[in-house]
Amino acid sequence: MRPEKNIDQELRLIMQEPERAVLGGYGKIASVCQEKNIHRIIVALDERRGNFPIEQLLLCRLKGVRVDDGMAFTEDLAGKLSVDHLHPSSLIFSSGFRRSTLFRNAKRCVDILVSLFGLFLSAPLTVAVAVAIKLESKGPVFYRQERVGEDGKIFRLLKFRSMCVDAEPDGPVWARKDDDRVTQVGKIIRKLRFDEIPQMINVLRGEMSFVGPRPERSFFVEKLKRDIPYYSQRHTIKPGITGWAQIRYPYGASREDAVEKLKYDLYYIKHMSFFLDMMITLETAKIVLFGKGAR
Repeated sequence: MRPEKNIDQELRLIMQEPERAVLGGYGKIASVCQEKNIHRIIVALDERRGNFPIEQLLLCRLKGVRVDDGMAFTEDLAGKLSVDHLHPSSLIFSSGFRRSTLFRNAKRCVDILVSLFGLFLSAPLTVAVAVAIKLESKGPVFYRQERVGEDGKIFRLLKFRSMCVDAEPDGPVWARKDDDRVTQVGKIIRKLRFDEIPQMINVLRGEMSFVGPRPERSFFVEKLKRDIPYYSQRHTIKPGITGWAQIRYPYGASREDAVEKLKYDLYYIKHMSFFLDMMITLETAKIVLFGKGAR
């Protein structure tokens, strides 16, 4: 996958001076391709009925010109699926979404081994964080919260407590930047992602995977399912401690952020593989080291 900076540069080149890109009507597509020696066509039309230039595109294709769907092109370029104009058939008949029993079993074995190794290495750190939490404020060391897992099943996510006790007296709310509910110890462990260490226990229990979409609270899931198309599809696999959306999109806590993160989650679900999991894990390590994206 190309870096974000390169993607932005390519998109700017595509979008600059659009008036010079109009070289003729639909009936001249084949002649323009031959005249300008064009080797690739991107079809980015929302409506493909009526005046759709099927004959011209077919002629171009038979002459060796590559014809790509606009959504597939954006998916490859930006590493996310667009949900704004996504039709069910685009998912049903597209490549990807291959998860064999062998892959699922192997991924589960990797989850168990990584979590056991991670809990072993972080044992001294776990003790230090627990002591720091108890010394700063009264309340439990761990924080348990209901989240939505695979196939919509509810499980209790385990984290180090980073907020004051009774942080939501009026009901669930989105996390905020510079949240005043976060304790001093909580700010540190959130920045370093140490608060997520206990989630490896959730992985051992089989409630989560090491890599996957972040699990969300059922209160927000019900609202987002009503507002955002295909939001339920992110629950077709186990949620993860880290994931493609987490490394590609900054921490977000709004409906708009949920839409953007869903685009990356669907891309991961479609293209999930050991190579992609490895890349996400390495990028997550960099984020943890430099403290980016935490709130």
